[in-house]
Amino acid sequence: MDLVSAGMFLILVLITLGITWIANRRSSSAADHFVAGGQLSGRQNGIAIAGDYISAASFLGVSGAIALAGFNGFYLAVFVPVAYVLALLLVAEPLRNLGRYTLADVLATRFPGRDIRTVMAVSTVVVSTLYLVSQFVGAALLVTLLFDIDYVVAVLVIGGLTTVYTLLGGMLATSWIQIVKTTLMMACSAALFLLVLYKYDFNPLGAFSEALHTFGRQAVAPTRTTPLAGFDQLSMVFGLVLGVLGLPHVMIRFLTVPDAKAARSSAVTAIWVFTAFYLMIPVIGYGAAQLVGKEAIAKQHPAGNLAVAQLAEKLGGGVLLAFVAAVAFVTILAVLAGLVMATTGAIAHDLYGQVFKRGTATPRGEMYAARIATLATCGIGLAVALAAQRQNIAFLASLAFAVAASANMPALLLTIYWRGMTARAVISGMVVGLVASLGIILLSPAVNGPDAVLGFSNPALVSVPLSLLVSVAVALAFPVRGDEADRGRATFLAMRLKALTGYDSASRQIEQPAAGASTAVG
Repeated sequence: MDLVSAGMFLILVLITLGITWIANRRSSSAADHFVAGGQLSGRQNGIAIAGDYISAASFLGVSGAIALAGFNGFYLAVFVPVAYVLALLLVAEPLRNLGRYTLADVLATRFPGRDIRTVMAVSTVVVSTLYLVSQFVGAALLVTLLFDIDYVVAVLVIGGLTTVYTLLGGMLATSWIQIVKTTLMMACSAALFLLVLYKYDFNPLGAFSEALHTFGRQAVAPTRTTPLAGFDQLSMVFGLVLGVLGLPHVMIRFLTVPDAKAARSSAVTAIWVFTAFYLMIPVIGYGAAQLVGKEAIAKQHPAGNLAVAQLAEKLGGGVLLAFVAAVAFVTILAVLAGLVMATTGAIAHDLYGQVFKRGTATPRGEMYAARIATLATCGIGLAVALAAQRQNIAFLASLAFAVAASANMPALLLTIYWRGMTARAVISGMVVGLVASLGIILLSPAVNGPDAVLGFSNPALVSVPLSLLVSVAVALAFPVRGDEADRGRATFLAMRLKALTGYDSASRQIEQPAAGASTAVG
């Protein structure tokens, strides 16, 4: 990098630090810190939601996977808009009306016991940490490429910046940074997209035709490298579609808007941004395979995580490389901050405030616990990232989606929509989904290589049905009876009224978090 390129990179980082400082001055309560005071507009929040997924996993990982694996890389991206359509139809409005700071708040509107909060908090920490690792790896690789420093040093620098963003700015700063970086990321993608099209006389199918000619049919059609490869691919898609409905750092974004209408608007905006982004990514990926070369991409990083950076340098030299890398880096920092926010909210609000302090914790006490949790979360993420340097970051992210789909998604949907659900069934399904998904990952080739006990890596197609089956079976085998059943029925009807209308049983509209209202007790 020359001084101009390095300056461009540092300026963008300084801008985000400035945004964090401004947001810190405007954050005066726990609601401001955890959910931006519930004051983001639907369009602002939709762009921020899109930014949570248009991150290292998509921009770097998916484009690299397409460049090296061809059509198979599409499985990491093509179903994301579908997932957010489901989010719009099933969870956006109920989450906004039922939640306060965390996913456990949603469950607590119907099942206020401490056990459910504990299990959901643990699941949130596990899912967020898995996703956190993919972002740490992507950011560290970029810094290593640009500044020629050791990977370990890069990870430590990123951890320090993430800690600053989270401690000082909270969700408000994270949201503002997400909006800025999503705009820049779309600009970067459009620039690379147009430059690749220029190489093929603006023929949108030119990169695909050239890939077919150069690499053969396997570059533009599904391939099976092992007998279980097809199962693994289907499982990955299954987990990506359903995992969005259980991703804590995405779902809590529906709590940052003032009403259900804005929550719906958030999902619609995110879908449009996703659609535009993922229409460009295949052209960028195939362009990298042609213009940079698969061997050069794999030499720089075996999983292809730096293919976009190499393509930017090929098409626009050091300046475009620096701009693309700087925007990707800021993107990753924003996503990291959002993930840490989801994790620390679960620890501080659910475990500390509701489980350990039994609902007596003050907002100041929860903020103090959140700061300690921030340091611990960043430390754990750093440690795991040091061991995951050579993994494709989009693949790492897909594992987090699979765990979220297995543990969180069934619990949320069955709690909101099924009258017969019980607290015991929620806990049983979450524990089975979490344990089964993690167990499959630990026994898979992703961890153990070709000598693994299992022949597939993504657990979703096994663990999600198992979690659903256990939840339903336990609810049917151990139903509540008598007075408890009557109370449960009344609680369910009151919860459904809130979920669908935004009004409680006394026809009083739910107050906003910024006003200090508790929309979920427990």
